[in-house]
Amino acid sequence: MCGIVGLFLKDKSLEPQLGAMLSEMLVLLTDRGPDSAGIAIYGSPEKNQGKITIQSPSPERDFAGLDQEISKKIGAAVKMAVKSTHAVLEVPVEKLDAVRGAVAELRPNARVMGVGEAIEIYKEVGLPEKVAERFEVSKMSGTHGIGHTRMATESAVTTMGAHPFSTGPDQCLVHNGSLSNHNNVRRELRREGMTFETENDTEVAAAYLSHKIAGGMALGEALESSLNDLDGFFTFVVGTKNGFGVVRDPIACKPAVLAETDQYVAFGSEYRALANLPGIEQAKVWEPEPSTVYFWEH
Repeated sequence: MCGIVGLFLKDKSLEPQLGAMLSEMLVLLTDRGPDSAGIAIYGSPEKNQGKITIQSPSPERDFAGLDQEISKKIGAAVKMAVKSTHAVLEVPVEKLDAVRGAVAELRPNARVMGVGEAIEIYKEVGLPEKVAERFEVSKMSGTHGIGHTRMATESAVTTMGAHPFSTGPDQCLVHNGSLSNHNNVRRELRREGMTFETENDTEVAAAYLSHKIAGGMALGEALESSLNDLDGFFTFVVGTKNGFGVVRDPIACKPAVLAETDQYVAFGSEYRALANLPGIEQAKVWEPEPSTVYFWEH
C-alpha cells in the first residue's frame, strides 16, 4: 500500500504554489506509506540549460567544491544549489551527459536522481512531511509534479528504493502495486542497453516506458504498451517534460481518483489528497477506468 499524488497546472497563476499544493496532497496520504517519500517538480525550462539532481549520503564531503571541479572538467559554467542530501547542478544542456560522467568519476558515492531540462527530484527515507520540509518543497514553483509515499513490499527501505524513479530525460514514474514479471522485463531491457541501480520493480516500469519513448513512442502509446507487457497490479503516474499520464492495470484493484477543473488536473490514491485544492467542489471527479490511458500535456 503506497500513496500517489500528481498535479498538472493549467492556470499559470498557480505555478508559484505548486510545491506547497503537492506537498500538502502527499502529507494527507502519509498513512499509506510511512517508509520513504519523494517528489518530482517540473519547472519552466531555461533556454539551452539543463539540470541534474544528485543525492549523497555524505553531502558535506561530496558537494564541497563539486561545481568548480565539474566546471573545470567539462569546460563550461556549472551552477549548484544544495538542499540537504541533494544538489541540483545547472549546466548547458549539451553538457548533461558529460556532467553525469563527471559526477560518477569525481563523486562515486553520489547518485543521480534525475536529468533533464525541467525536472528536479527529491526523495529520502522518512515521512512525507519531513521529506518535504527537508528540501523546502513548499517554496518551489513549477508547471506540474508528482509525488509518492512508500510502504516497502518488494525491496529494502532506502533512498534509492524510494519513488519517483527516473530512467530517461525529464521522465519519472511513481507506482502503487507490484509487478510479477519485473525480473524477466529487467533482463530484456538490459539486453537492450538499459541500466538499473536497484532491484525495485518500479524502476523496471520506469525503464520500460523510457525505452519505449526513446524508440519513438509517445507517452500515451508507451502506457498502452505497458498494459500488454507488464503483469501484476499497478497504478502508474508518469511525469514528462510537458505533462503527466495515468494508467491502471486491467483489474484496477489499487485505488485512484482524478479531478479536473479549468485550473488544474489532480490525481490522488484517495480523494482526501485532493480535498483542500482550490475549487475542488466544482471539479469533475472520477475514478480512472481500468486499462485506460489518461494524459495531459502543455
